[in-house]
Amino acid sequence: MARAQLLIMEPPPKVGAKPGATLETVRFQFNPNKLSMTKSTEWRRSPARMAPQSSTPEFVGSGPRSLSVDILLDATDTHDKSVEQKIEQLMTGCVPTPKSLRAKKPASPWVRFEWGSARTTSFDGVLSRFSVEYTLFDTDGTPLRATCSIGIEEATADTANQNPTSGTPEPSRTHIVIAGDTLAHLAWQEYGDPGAWRAIAEANDIDDPQDLPPGTEILIPITAGSPA
Repeated sequence: MARAQLLIMEPPPKVGAKPGATLETVRFQFNPNKLSMTKSTEWRRSPARMAPQSSTPEFVGSGPRSLSVDILLDATDTHDKSVEQKIEQLMTGCVPTPKSLRAKKPASPWVRFEWGSARTTSFDGVLSRFSVEYTLFDTDGTPLRATCSIGIEEATADTANQNPTSGTPEPSRTHIVIAGDTLAHLAWQEYGDPGAWRAIAEANDIDDPQDLPPGTEILIPITAGSPA
């Protein structure tokens, strides 16, 4: 039987890199009987004062996945301190790593939930929530049974040309063309100046500013004067 586990890893050394070395591997005593995952998308609408209906929504971006899982810990057979040891192991995912502290750049570890060949629930992320409920104790007060509830929020590498801090010479965002879009209108929305449409045209090698087929994905350069 495939056993679920949680990998606790060093945070990426730089923006856009993968997580570093594995610090802890927390193997589950019992496989979870329930997983909860959510993912959101963000849309934007431009108000149309004269339109009888709402405007067509514009896709802005995809939100991160969030995974919630409960981890059952039990030491009723051994009567040892394994429950507390597992909890301490899990809590290392909530505090800065020693390596990041030595570099004077405090950062908590990244984590990844793994269970067999599951893909949708296995992704790099950070612990966004951690709680423990103790339900059984030994005669000396040592916890013998507990349930840990954790939340993992996806944290992936940044998409090229879209992160102003990624070091790209011209940071930008994407826009899906909808019916009625013109470069001048987009420039007015982004920069407050319809005459700045040439910046968008140059970023996308557009020769004819009137040729914007709906559904086309174009780059909108983010300039100092852009509300984006």
